[in-house]
Amino acid sequence: MDTTVTDHLLTTTRSVRKRLDLDRPVEREVILDCLRIATQAPTGSNQQGWRFLVVTDPELKSELGRLYRAGGEEYLEAGKEAAAGNPQQERVISSAWHLLEVIDRVPAMLIPCHRGRPPEGIAAAGYYGSILPAVWSFMLALRSRGLGSAWTSFHLAYEREAADLLGIPYEEVTQTALLPVAYTLGTDFKQAPRRPVEEITYGDRWREPF
Repeated sequence: MDTTVTDHLLTTTRSVRKRLDLDRPVEREVILDCLRIATQAPTGSNQQGWRFLVVTDPELKSELGRLYRAGGEEYLEAGKEAAAGNPQQERVISSAWHLLEVIDRVPAMLIPCHRGRPPEGIAAAGYYGSILPAVWSFMLALRSRGLGSAWTSFHLAYEREAADLLGIPYEEVTQTALLPVAYTLGTDFKQAPRRPVEEITYGDRWREPF
Protein backbone atom coordinates (compact mmCIF):
# COMPACT_ATOMS: atom_id res chain seq x y z
CA MET A 1 0.00 0.00 0.00
CA ASP A 2 1.43 3.38 -1.02
CA THR A 3 1.10 5.68 1.98
CA THR A 4 2.47 8.80 0.26
CA VAL A 5 -0.87 10.49 -0.36
CA THR A 6 -2.23 9.62 3.09
CA ASP A 7 0.93 10.81 4.83
CA HIS A 8 0.83 14.09 2.91
CA LEU A 9 -2.80 14.65 3.93
CA LEU A 10 -2.08 13.87 7.57
CA THR A 11 1.02 16.06 7.79
CA THR A 12 -0.28 19.11 5.93
CA THR A 13 -3.77 19.54 7.39
CA ARG A 14 -3.30 22.83 9.19
CA SER A 15 -5.52 25.01 11.33
CA VAL A 16 -6.46 27.52 8.62
CA ARG A 17 -7.42 31.04 9.64
CA LYS A 18 -5.80 33.67 7.42
CA ARG A 19 -6.12 31.66 4.21
CA LEU A 20 -9.86 31.03 4.28
CA ASP A 21 -11.61 32.23 1.14
CA LEU A 22 -14.41 34.38 2.56
CA ASP A 23 -16.03 35.07 -0.80
CA ARG A 24 -16.36 31.63 -2.39
CA PRO A 25 -19.51 29.73 -1.40
CA VAL A 26 -19.18 26.21 -0.06
CA GLU A 27 -21.58 23.74 -1.63
CA ARG A 28 -24.00 21.94 0.68
CA GLU A 29 -23.12 18.56 -0.82
CA VAL A 30 -19.41 19.08 -0.13
CA ILE A 31 -20.13 19.59 3.56
CA LEU A 32 -22.43 16.56 3.62
CA ASP A 33 -19.79 14.42 1.88
CA CYS A 34 -17.23 15.41 4.52
CA LEU A 35 -19.70 14.64 7.29
CA ARG A 36 -20.43 11.23 5.76
CA ILE A 37 -16.72 10.50 6.09
CA ALA A 38 -16.67 11.95 9.61
CA THR A 39 -19.38 9.59 10.83
CA GLN A 40 -17.20 6.61 9.96
CA ALA A 41 -14.89 7.63 12.83
CA PRO A 42 -14.83 5.53 16.01
CA THR A 43 -17.21 6.52 18.76
CA GLY A 44 -17.53 5.26 22.33
CA SER A 45 -19.60 2.05 22.56
CA ASN A 46 -20.73 2.86 19.00
CA GLN A 47 -23.31 5.19 20.54
CA GLN A 48 -22.97 7.72 17.69
CA GLY A 49 -24.06 10.52 19.96
CA TRP A 50 -22.69 13.15 17.61
CA ARG A 51 -24.89 15.78 16.04
CA PHE A 52 -23.71 18.42 13.55
CA LEU A 53 -25.21 21.86 13.08
CA VAL A 54 -24.22 23.73 9.91
CA VAL A 55 -24.83 27.47 10.07
CA THR A 56 -24.96 29.51 6.84
CA ASP A 57 -27.61 32.13 7.62
CA PRO A 58 -25.91 35.57 7.67
CA GLU A 59 -27.85 36.85 10.68
CA LEU A 60 -27.08 33.76 12.73
CA LYS A 61 -23.41 33.90 11.73
CA SER A 62 -23.33 37.55 12.78
CA GLU A 63 -24.73 36.73 16.21
CA LEU A 64 -22.37 33.79 16.64
CA GLY A 65 -19.53 36.08 15.63
CA ARG A 66 -20.53 38.49 18.37
CA LEU A 67 -20.42 35.69 20.97
CA TYR A 68 -17.15 34.41 19.53
CA ARG A 69 -15.49 37.81 19.82
CA ALA A 70 -16.85 38.33 23.33
CA GLY A 71 -15.33 35.02 24.37
CA GLY A 72 -12.02 35.50 22.56
CA GLU A 73 -10.90 39.11 22.91
CA GLU A 74 -9.79 38.99 26.54
CA TYR A 75 -8.08 35.64 26.03
CA LEU A 76 -6.16 36.83 22.99
CA GLU A 77 -5.17 40.09 24.63
CA ALA A 78 -3.55 38.09 27.43
CA GLY A 79 -2.00 35.74 24.89
CA LYS A 80 -0.57 38.67 22.96
CA GLU A 81 1.37 39.84 25.99
CA ALA A 82 2.58 36.32 26.81
CA ALA A 83 3.71 35.75 23.21
CA ALA A 84 5.79 38.93 22.96
CA GLY A 85 9.28 38.06 21.76
CA ASN A 86 8.34 34.54 20.63
CA PRO A 87 7.95 34.71 16.81
CA GLN A 88 6.06 31.43 16.50
CA GLN A 89 3.55 32.32 19.21
CA GLU A 90 3.19 35.84 17.83
CA ARG A 91 2.19 34.33 14.48
CA VAL A 92 -0.38 32.10 16.18
CA ILE A 93 -1.91 35.03 18.06
CA SER A 94 -1.97 37.14 14.88
CA SER A 95 -3.72 34.33 13.04
CA ALA A 96 -6.26 33.89 15.82
CA TRP A 97 -6.95 37.65 15.89
CA HIS A 98 -7.59 37.60 12.16
CA LEU A 99 -10.17 34.84 12.52
CA LEU A 100 -11.75 36.71 15.43
CA GLU A 101 -12.29 39.69 13.14
CA VAL A 102 -13.73 37.77 10.16
CA ILE A 103 -15.42 34.75 11.76
CA ASP A 104 -18.91 35.92 10.79
CA ARG A 105 -17.86 36.22 7.13
CA VAL A 106 -16.92 32.58 6.60
CA PRO A 107 -19.25 30.77 4.18
CA ALA A 108 -20.29 28.18 6.76
CA MET A 109 -19.80 27.30 10.40
CA LEU A 110 -19.94 23.76 11.72
CA ILE A 111 -20.87 23.24 15.36
CA PRO A 112 -20.16 19.63 16.34
CA CYS A 113 -22.35 18.60 19.24
CA HIS A 114 -22.74 15.55 21.44
CA ARG A 115 -25.84 14.30 23.20
CA GLY A 116 -25.95 14.91 26.94
CA ARG A 117 -23.85 17.16 29.14
CA PRO A 118 -20.17 16.40 29.80
CA PRO A 119 -19.73 14.00 32.73
CA GLU A 120 -17.15 14.48 35.45
CA GLY A 121 -14.12 12.35 36.15
CA ILE A 122 -12.94 9.50 33.98
CA ALA A 123 -16.15 9.44 31.92
CA ALA A 124 -15.30 12.86 30.45
CA ALA A 125 -12.46 11.30 28.42
CA GLY A 126 -14.85 8.89 26.75
CA TYR A 127 -17.44 11.60 26.19
CA TYR A 128 -15.13 13.92 24.27
CA GLY A 129 -13.33 10.95 22.73
CA SER A 130 -16.60 10.09 21.05
CA ILE A 131 -16.76 13.35 19.08
CA LEU A 132 -13.13 14.41 18.54
CA PRO A 133 -12.17 11.65 16.05
CA ALA A 134 -15.18 12.52 13.89
CA VAL A 135 -14.30 16.21 13.84
CA TRP A 136 -10.70 15.48 12.87
CA SER A 137 -11.92 13.20 10.08
CA PHE A 138 -14.15 16.05 8.90
CA MET A 139 -11.17 18.42 8.81
CA LEU A 140 -9.09 15.88 6.86
CA ALA A 141 -11.94 15.41 4.39
CA LEU A 142 -12.13 19.18 3.92
CA ARG A 143 -8.40 19.35 3.24
CA SER A 144 -8.61 16.62 0.60
CA ARG A 145 -11.22 18.73 -1.23
CA GLY A 146 -9.37 22.05 -1.11
CA LEU A 147 -11.13 23.43 1.96
CA GLY A 148 -9.82 24.35 5.37
CA SER A 149 -10.93 24.90 8.93
CA ALA A 150 -9.74 25.36 12.49
CA TRP A 151 -10.92 23.97 15.80
CA THR A 152 -12.16 26.96 17.82
CA SER A 153 -14.00 27.22 21.11
CA PHE A 154 -14.32 30.91 22.06
CA HIS A 155 -18.09 30.96 21.63
CA LEU A 156 -18.43 28.25 24.27
CA ALA A 157 -17.95 30.91 26.94
CA TYR A 158 -21.52 31.76 25.92
CA GLU A 159 -22.72 28.28 25.05
CA ARG A 160 -26.17 28.75 26.57
CA GLU A 161 -26.72 31.96 24.62
CA ALA A 162 -25.62 30.20 21.43
CA ALA A 163 -27.96 27.31 22.24
CA ASP A 164 -30.89 29.70 22.61
CA LEU A 165 -29.95 31.42 19.36
CA LEU A 166 -29.78 28.17 17.40
CA GLY A 167 -32.57 26.24 19.10
CA ILE A 168 -30.21 23.68 20.65
CA PRO A 169 -31.67 22.05 23.79
CA TYR A 170 -28.91 23.06 26.19
CA GLU A 171 -29.65 20.47 28.90
CA GLU A 172 -29.69 17.64 26.36
CA VAL A 173 -26.95 18.55 23.87
CA THR A 174 -23.42 19.94 24.33
CA GLN A 175 -21.68 22.12 21.77
CA THR A 176 -18.02 21.07 21.60
CA ALA A 177 -16.50 23.55 19.13
CA LEU A 178 -17.13 25.94 16.26
CA LEU A 179 -15.35 25.28 12.97
CA PRO A 180 -15.18 27.85 10.18
CA VAL A 181 -15.58 26.11 6.83
CA ALA A 182 -14.25 27.64 3.61
CA TYR A 183 -12.20 26.92 0.54
CA THR A 184 -8.58 27.84 1.09
CA LEU A 185 -6.55 30.49 -0.70
CA GLY A 186 -4.11 28.07 -2.29
CA THR A 187 -3.54 24.49 -1.22
CA ASP A 188 0.23 24.50 -0.75
CA PHE A 189 0.26 23.81 2.97
CA LYS A 190 3.43 22.33 4.38
CA GLN A 191 4.50 20.37 7.42
CA ALA A 192 4.75 22.46 10.59
CA PRO A 193 7.89 22.64 12.69
CA ARG A 194 7.69 20.11 15.49
CA ARG A 195 10.05 18.77 18.13
CA PRO A 196 11.74 15.49 17.16
CA VAL A 197 9.48 12.62 18.14
CA GLU A 198 12.39 10.99 19.97
CA GLU A 199 12.37 13.89 22.43
CA ILE A 200 8.71 13.47 23.37
CA THR A 201 8.33 9.68 23.25
CA TYR A 202 9.19 7.55 26.27
CA GLY A 203 9.47 3.80 26.75
CA ASP A 204 7.89 1.90 29.65
CA ARG A 205 8.59 4.65 32.21
CA TRP A 206 8.30 8.44 32.10
CA ARG A 207 11.30 10.09 30.47
CA GLU A 208 12.97 6.77 29.78
CA PRO A 209 14.12 6.53 26.13
CA PHE A 210 12.02 4.44 23.79
